[in-house]
Amino acid sequence: MTLAVVRSIGSAHRLRTPEDVEDFEQEIVDQYALSMAAAGLTDGHIAGSRSAIVEFVRMLDGPLWSATCDDADRYLVDLRHKGQAKSTIYTKTYFLASFYDFVMARYQGDVHALTGYVVQQPIDEYNRPKNPAYGEVRIPPSDAEVQALFAAWGPSIVQARKYLPAARDYFAASLWRRLGLRINETVMLDIRDWRPDLSEHGKLHVRHGKGSNGRGPKSRLVPAINGADALIDWWLAEVRHQFGGDWSDPDAPMLPSERRDPVLLRCRRVGDDALRSGLALNVMRHLPSWAGRLSPHVLRHFCASSLYGTGMDLKAIQELLGHDWLSTTTRYIHVRSDHIEQAWTQANLRLETRFTTEGP
Repeated sequence: MTLAVVRSIGSAHRLRTPEDVEDFEQEIVDQYALSMAAAGLTDGHIAGSRSAIVEFVRMLDGPLWSATCDDADRYLVDLRHKGQAKSTIYTKTYFLASFYDFVMARYQGDVHALTGYVVQQPIDEYNRPKNPAYGEVRIPPSDAEVQALFAAWGPSIVQARKYLPAARDYFAASLWRRLGLRINETVMLDIRDWRPDLSEHGKLHVRHGKGSNGRGPKSRLVPAINGADALIDWWLAEVRHQFGGDWSDPDAPMLPSERRDPVLLRCRRVGDDALRSGLALNVMRHLPSWAGRLSPHVLRHFCASSLYGTGMDLKAIQELLGHDWLSTTTRYIHVRSDHIEQAWTQANLRLETRFTTEGP
């Protein structure tokens, strides 16, 4: 993206005309965009922020520094009346709150000197929507249900009309189940990202992990635990080379499409829609009670819950999933309904054992 040349706000002395007011508003927005670029935020994040700010400012009766909480209330109600998704409204609210924090921190004095206004934060604790992710519970299938799905799915790929896409879809879903990879992380894997030389099980170099707050991809090394090492060896040794001769090209996609890139002369990268469709089709066939409900992200929740159930600690699961905050990881853990009762029983057994061995 390109940004306009920005004048120093401190050089302005008066706002004599409506054009001066408009130029001053534009300068503040451009300064904010420059600060986001300096912080390393992605072009998409910057563009989304600017779009939300412009949308809000156009709704105001006055300039951007005149905004109040009442204006934000009207804006958020209007977004809901337009049918925008809760996640979209939450994101736009976040953009606006960050922008007005910026204006108050850097340019409160300039704005007051030039306009007489004291800028206030229009997004407060009363109108700020809560993160919709906190209210969304993706309870995964049980261990037995997932076992049944993959036990039926695996043998069926040899009978599929197209073996290679069927095997690829099974491989991708198995990565979600065993390592909790996000779908985009899976799609963006290249052959060189498999490093069997690192650690006992080998590691996947996930280069396109989800960055926080628009800060771009965040890479991590994911150990191929939970049977993933044998799964990857099967894929690379028995299946991947059948897609084409690019199997030895380290920059070729780990999960290819059946189509070839005429410029790079190798397989194209599979799209996430194809992988989602492959999972949905096989869930409908082999686990129909979960048809329409078992998504790649639900399998990510299953992975976290399953590993926690085997005794893996939360910090290790956080690193595996690539979460910035442990509180995020805790929302991925769904334990059995008798987990509390079992923990209480085990605690009492330990107490009884201690008294028995130590005596009165």
